[in-house]
Amino acid sequence: MDQERDKTLKRLARIEGQVRGVVAMIESDRYCIEVLQQLTAIQSALAKVEDAVLKDHAASCVERAIASGDPKDQRVKFNELVDLISKIKK
Repeated sequence: MDQERDKTLKRLARIEGQVRGVVAMIESDRYCIEVLQQLTAIQSALAKVEDAVLKDHAASCVERAIASGDPKDQRVKFNELVDLISKIKK
């Protein structure tokens, strides 16, 4: 899990740099298409981070709830996951 966490943190640091780059591009009146291309790259990178965090949640929190045998906790974790996936799809 720590290896995945480190990968996620590195991705977020790169995204942070990309966002700063877009700010600089806008401040220097760069061509709109170039800015939009960078924004698309940022969205793609964020989607990868989102996937990684979602997988981690399923592999840790949801898995623990299933293993606990507690139907209430299982239902809560499952519903959280369904609600989140529903929001992501919108």
